[in-house]
Amino acid sequence: MNVIVVDLGFGDAGKGATVDWLCATRPVAAVVRFNGGAQAAHNVVAEGRHHTFSQFGSGTFSGVPTLLSEHMLVEPIALAAEARALEALGVADPLALVSVHERALLTTPIHVAANRARDETRRHGSCGKGIGETASYALTREAPQVADCRDPGRLRRQLEELARHYEPLVGPSSVDELVALYREFASAVRIVDSLPSGRLVFEGAQGVLLDEWRGFHPHTTWSTVEPRNARRLGGTYVLGVVRTYQTRHGAGPFPTEDPTLRHPEPHNATGEFQGAFRLGHFDPILLRYAIASCGGVDGLAVTHLDVAPGQAAAAYLTEEGLVDELPCGPWQDLAYQERLTKLLTTAEPVLTSMPADPVPWIEEQLGVPVVLTAYGPDRADRRSRVAA
Repeated sequence: MNVIVVDLGFGDAGKGATVDWLCATRPVAAVVRFNGGAQAAHNVVAEGRHHTFSQFGSGTFSGVPTLLSEHMLVEPIALAAEARALEALGVADPLALVSVHERALLTTPIHVAANRARDETRRHGSCGKGIGETASYALTREAPQVADCRDPGRLRRQLEELARHYEPLVGPSSVDELVALYREFASAVRIVDSLPSGRLVFEGAQGVLLDEWRGFHPHTTWSTVEPRNARRLGGTYVLGVVRTYQTRHGAGPFPTEDPTLRHPEPHNATGEFQGAFRLGHFDPILLRYAIASCGGVDGLAVTHLDVAPGQAAAAYLTEEGLVDELPCGPWQDLAYQERLTKLLTTAEPVLTSMPADPVPWIEEQLGVPVVLTAYGPDRADRRSRVAA
């Protein structure tokens, strides 16, 4: 069974730690990253080590190889830096564990500079890692892909065109060093055109509520977070990850936000481009919407159960009246998503208390069995409730 791990919130629910546990407790042929890019920040704490996984799969501590799929945006310079950090933690030759699909798009320093220049004025919650610029450039132009790193002439032409396109925004850019760096990248990793055989774990990035089509515009990511692409690649069992309270990094609607909450967050802080890390009460309304956006999920991983149960949203008071469900609109219906953004921006939650043991209640509220629980950040804090 190939497991797809998705975050049902706005991110930061514990996807990386969930993937790490799956890889440490059963044979896994590879972790497949199926969306996002170098903006991912998946914290794993295990056996005295801590690492924030960005492009490497979160099964790396268990020696499980990573495949960066064609749906990934690959940043080779950041990948090399992450490899050095992993090597310092005792992972031998980390890049030998990495395969990259030849059709994956390249994120370059030019994309990053353009992203940061634009976000100085709009501040919509970007991570400042060039993700939106990489994706948007590829919509209308022939964008550099990983396969091009094996062809210096083609790579140079594409990078020069990219530099010309962005020159009015970021100034002139030399591509000589990039061509050399990307040639080294092509020789350091395996470039492939297919998936490995064997049991796979598909590791998602960000959260479904930030999905490019299901999230609340304009506060979304340029990435398909819900698992349709992972299913196309062979994923079969969808494991949704949720916290016992909601969080959000940066701007955007957050109906249950409560600035008085003081839950410890050792691995989350205000981001230079994202903005503040925000806390709120558990929100079954948003989570049921996320589950529907995924086309359903098979099981739940509930994290942060070491935090005392608090309150949860039973409904919202909105300009459209009392709301306790958010139906999914047609896929790619941006007008509907913008309507939801407006509705949620001014929504006031009607709160109820969560029970002392919230797990059965969460199952009832979301209509999905809880198969994995976590009572802390460490791998040892995780418990399987049923055979997932």
